[in-house]
Amino acid sequence: MATSTAHARTRPDAAGDRTTRPPVNDRRLAVLLGYSLRRAQLRVFQDFATAMADLGFTPGQVGALLLIESNRGLSQSELGAALGIDRSSVVPLIDRLQAMKLVRRVVRASDRRTNALELTEAGEAAVRRILPVLERHERRIAARLSPAERQTLMDLLDRVAVEQDAKEK
Repeated sequence: MATSTAHARTRPDAAGDRTTRPPVNDRRLAVLLGYSLRRAQLRVFQDFATAMADLGFTPGQVGALLLIESNRGLSQSELGAALGIDRSSVVPLIDRLQAMKLVRRVVRASDRRTNALELTEAGEAAVRRILPVLERHERRIAARLSPAERQTLMDLLDRVAVEQDAKEK
């Protein structure tokens, strides 16, 4: 059973006076999986943005760097598929990382029409700087979960994502 996230709010009334109003009734939203996922996503992204502020990386850039680091020679198409974004979003992402001198495109010997993606030395150094920040971020957002609950949440989210991916095909 979903619990309401509503709480009392102070806001101006019709006359402009500040009053404490009863909690906003969000019972219709509180039972929606998408709404709960979106609220959680907003909190996670806010924490991520704060965590990465000094490094200046977006979630998409971090995801791309980590995938390229773990999959040397990954193509732009493969990267897009792994990130769940289309070509029109992948190209500017890689262009930006290349302009930052973190990633390079290398023509594949086996297929000259396809570029392989590799981290530069600066890209490898960036990943080394990102990882401890990312690990602290992950600990913060999962702080109220036991290790078993965290794993269950990951499994459930994966099932939701895989179900959606299967319906799109």
